[in-house]
Amino acid sequence: MTNDLYAVIGHPVSHSKSPRIHSLFAEQTGESVEYTAIQAPMEDFEGTVRDFFERGGKGLNVTVPFKEQAWALADKRTERAEKAGAANTLFQDKDGALVADNTDGCGLVRDLVNNHGVDLAGKRILVLGAGGAVRGVLGPLLAEHPSELVVANRTLARAETLASLFAPEAVDTRLAACGFDQPDSPFDVIINGTSASLKGDLPPLSPSVIGDGTVVYDMMYSLQTTTFNQWALEHGAVQVFDGLGMLVEQAAESFRVWRGVCPGTAAVIETLRTD
Repeated sequence: MTNDLYAVIGHPVSHSKSPRIHSLFAEQTGESVEYTAIQAPMEDFEGTVRDFFERGGKGLNVTVPFKEQAWALADKRTERAEKAGAANTLFQDKDGALVADNTDGCGLVRDLVNNHGVDLAGKRILVLGAGGAVRGVLGPLLAEHPSELVVANRTLARAETLASLFAPEAVDTRLAACGFDQPDSPFDVIINGTSASLKGDLPPLSPSVIGDGTVVYDMMYSLQTTTFNQWALEHGAVQVFDGLGMLVEQAAESFRVWRGVCPGTAAVIETLRTD
């Protein structure tokens, strides 16, 4: 029996944990899946995607820097991809149309709520950054009905653009935008959606945003405590989490979209922590 072909596509992509994650999902569920990594040339993402599906590929995960291109390339988009303005999941429907989805936001929320027991309803949430990573998670965060969600960014105009874009979804949430230097009162949950931790840098944030019960989540993941999470612990955060669980949860949702099967995530997260 031939396995169905899936892959993650990016540039670079050799560091990706997605092949390991999806092989664990396939082993767990008994699905006939072969999952590889494809490094697309920067100048020919579209050609690489077209070639993959012409060769019989069933689905792609898309990572940096191609998520916006994947969104633009698609013939159809799910509602969550449409709102996110980026896609991390591609597949063809029964008519051969290329469909774009975005599972990042639901991956973040599931990791916070299901894996870490963080209740977001009625909470004050501070989200740092205004790039594609943050745009992809704002809709699912607002769907949890926080009392307030503040988007802070180095460039205020970009944060304001995101807040305006998602204002229709903020039915019972005060949605606001500001610069990094403006928040000065404690938040219940702080989510770092910047890439600063990758370079060992920190957003220029006042420690006053951390209170006695503040939970901090860095969307980056690392074998060690990320730079941002270390800073948060030093200033009194009660709990800190990195983005490994988000990575596994968004992958599980992609697997469900493709295969109609929901893999368990807890054992996979634990395996990756100890690999």
